[in-house]
Amino acid sequence: MTRRFTEGKLVIASHNAGKIREIGALLAPYGVQVVSAGDLGFDEPEETEDTFVGNARIKAHFAAKASGLPALSDDSGITVDALDGAPGVYTADWAETPDGRDFPMAMTKVWALLEDKNAPTPRTAAFNCILCLAWPDGHDEVFEGKVSGHVSWPMRGDQGFGFDPIFVPDGHTETFGEMDPAQKHAMSHRADAFAKLVAGCFA
Repeated sequence: MTRRFTEGKLVIASHNAGKIREIGALLAPYGVQVVSAGDLGFDEPEETEDTFVGNARIKAHFAAKASGLPALSDDSGITVDALDGAPGVYTADWAETPDGRDFPMAMTKVWALLEDKNAPTPRTAAFNCILCLAWPDGHDEVFEGKVSGHVSWPMRGDQGFGFDPIFVPDGHTETFGEMDPAQKHAMSHRADAFAKLVAGCFA
């Protein structure tokens, strides 16, 4: 039996503006007041695990303990089959530069590696999302979402963030970067995980 969320306020354990915006929109119908870890001045904890679940737990428990409020974390990334699942949990790391994250650089790196391997097409991939809702007493609930598709080149669209401009979900011709945000939100890996979170803890 999953624990119900009964509090009025929730910390989003993220400093990613795009992610915070998406999560806030998805939670809006439930009357939950959302504040981000960045708003509260929290540092980002070191993500030392090699799985999405492990890193999601680190972030959620850190924010819950620091704030005394329930906290929701999201650990997500793109896994490319021909790259043995890379970048995976290191999706954001591939974009790191001394001047901040450069996702066009990271997407170019993914495509260059696929070209080097002469990977067959379609170059299948998936966006994965783990949501972890943690309480200050140490309890947590974990939900997994996924959307399958393939990577394409060149980058297309400026509607999304991260690797959205090279990801085409199955059954579609537009990248996540080209889609209307409402259409993407309805079918994304995050939406899949959120549907399970809402059913388990909010509905």
